[in-house]
Amino acid sequence: MESSSEYKQQQQQQHHHHHHHQQHCSRRRLRICVLVTAAVLISLFLLILILALTVFRPRHAVTTVESVRLAGLNAGFSLPNLSLDLNLTLLLSVAVYNPNRVSFRYADGGSADLRYRDRLVGEAVIPPGGIGSRGSAHLDVTLTVLAGRLIGDSEVYADLARGSVALVTYTTLPGRVSVLGIIRKHLVSYTTCDVTVDVRNRTVSSSDCRYKTKL
Repeated sequence: MESSSEYKQQQQQQHHHHHHHQQHCSRRRLRICVLVTAAVLISLFLLILILALTVFRPRHAVTTVESVRLAGLNAGFSLPNLSLDLNLTLLLSVAVYNPNRVSFRYADGGSADLRYRDRLVGEAVIPPGGIGSRGSAHLDVTLTVLAGRLIGDSEVYADLARGSVALVTYTTLPGRVSVLGIIRKHLVSYTTCDVTVDVRNRTVSSSDCRYKTKL
């Protein structure tokens, strides 16, 4: 009887030791799995971060005014007040290049202003849109002198008598570049063009444009 009892105790001790050993191994495997998973996740995060800061680093969108054309010009005097009646329309052909490896979106669109001697005489809206990775878009912007903006301006009379009218166009295109959904950069592209309209020949005699982009 005693030997049988001792045998049972030995069996129970061996079973308990084996069960304890299995628990220890499973905990060890769990720790190893957690450490390996954490290392993989950290490596992926670092890889994405490096790509976002190098290959996918946000760059300036490049805006270029390819041409400025006179789409319409009609100058005269309206009776009975002999006030100046000037109908002038400029057509700007604007190219926007996106050098980024991700899309550039201008969801709210942009704006264009036409100024004569620092006075706002015309406005236009650039519709919303987007440009794919390393793609480009062509925008036609029409700017027309608004009726009544130049009435009573003696300098316009003098410019028309000389045969040339100097104008300035401003275009503003705000947008956003999103890199892998982690880094979002807002940027604004500005273009300023000094334009001289030859009244006699009804052409744009000269145009000089300057560009600036802010991140």
